[in-house]
Amino acid sequence: MQKLDPLSEKDIPEPVPLKSLIGPSFILLGLGLGSGELILWPYLSSNYGMGIIWGALLGITFQFFLNMEIARYTLVTGESVFVGLARKLGTIAPVWFILSTLIPWMWPGIIASCATLVANMFGIEYSKYIGIALLLLIGAILSLGSVVYKTQERFQKAIIMMGIPFVFLLAFYFTKENHWQDLAMGLVGKGESFWFLPPGIHLATFLGAFAYAGAGGNLNLAQSLYVKEKGYGMGKYSGRITNILLGKKEDISLEGSTFEMTKQNLERFSIWWKRINMEHAIVFWATGALTMIVLSLLAYSTVYGREGLTTGINFVVHEGIVISQKTLPFIGTLFLGLSALMLFGTQFSVFGSTSRIMAENLCVLSKEKFKIQNLPKFFYTFLWLQIIAGIIIFMLGFTEPLGLVVTGAVLNAITMFIYSGLILWLNLTNLDRQLRPNLLRISAVLLAFIFYGTFSIFTIYSQLFS
Repeated sequence: MQKLDPLSEKDIPEPVPLKSLIGPSFILLGLGLGSGELILWPYLSSNYGMGIIWGALLGITFQFFLNMEIARYTLVTGESVFVGLARKLGTIAPVWFILSTLIPWMWPGIIASCATLVANMFGIEYSKYIGIALLLLIGAILSLGSVVYKTQERFQKAIIMMGIPFVFLLAFYFTKENHWQDLAMGLVGKGESFWFLPPGIHLATFLGAFAYAGAGGNLNLAQSLYVKEKGYGMGKYSGRITNILLGKKEDISLEGSTFEMTKQNLERFSIWWKRINMEHAIVFWATGALTMIVLSLLAYSTVYGREGLTTGINFVVHEGIVISQKTLPFIGTLFLGLSALMLFGTQFSVFGSTSRIMAENLCVLSKEKFKIQNLPKFFYTFLWLQIIAGIIIFMLGFTEPLGLVVTGAVLNAITMFIYSGLILWLNLTNLDRQLRPNLLRISAVLLAFIFYGTFSIFTIYSQLFS
């Protein structure tokens, strides 16, 4: 790996209003909608009750603190955490991030779930070819947008604005007083005849759900890239990925710039930091937590205790049936349709984020061979590589949605264990003392590191020796 240039020095830009900062958190929220929010936590709630919902709240809280530490480094330096870690670890860092992004996320479980709901919605038999067609559609949409970040942001905003209010209305319609009581108890870990984990729960599924309580895996690290693309703080001096055919080229910088510790710069940083924390707390943490809880509550209040919920994403199909029976048929169909759309949006953003992560790390791996000016070409190469991998997996017969989702989720939980420690180490050693995380944030990230690590070890052990 060629030596990275040292950070240059510039003044941190004037902070922008809070409303202008909204965007990156929508993408991260959308990344979780189709995995943890719509599939894994409602699946667990429909099978085991609301006693496990504490895990969703704790998981997304851990991710909030992780995401903000990821954002902190880029806000201060204008470069991604991938570049920062490569400065400290050398070649091993970009190689690890490429492999740990490609391998867990190439499993097309989310789009297989979407294809299942599409088939049920139209009353046709599920087929791998539906999933393949949806993969190709995602590739086409991402390939035609002029600026990749803007395409993702607008797409996710539209889906979230349509889907979440509808789900909230359904949940409040179906939820009875005893369901709310069960939810309140579940938030502190009390379930039906158990505390925290019910007997017989599959540990890998719980770990996967915990990792997907939010974006999950290396996708959280994409927050660093979106800080650059949105122009937060020192990220304003970086360029954006434009379409190689349609978009106007922008200068893209791999290495960043930092600022001198003057009174003005520190005051500006403080304002930036407060505002991006507020944006992420409202859009990602609060909206994400409410969405997971409400979707789980809807699954619990409509299908808990029914047979046929333990395989695949049948519980979502059963939810649609119950909603149709107790309201109007078209409302049940609309529920399946919006659920499929949210899953499609998640896979859409997963491809956008993972391709961006791998393209950046390829440039970090060899500045001379993989020039940063060619980042858009590398992005689209990784995008279509993942789509082809997904098609191959479908053609080989791996089509069971839940199994594919859990496989990817467990692998992503292990990557989160590794990078949560690395990010904290990076910020505590590379940033000026005045810009480092405080004790509360250090403690939160350390707890996440211990939690992900402990559950990953137990899950691997149980898979090998059960």
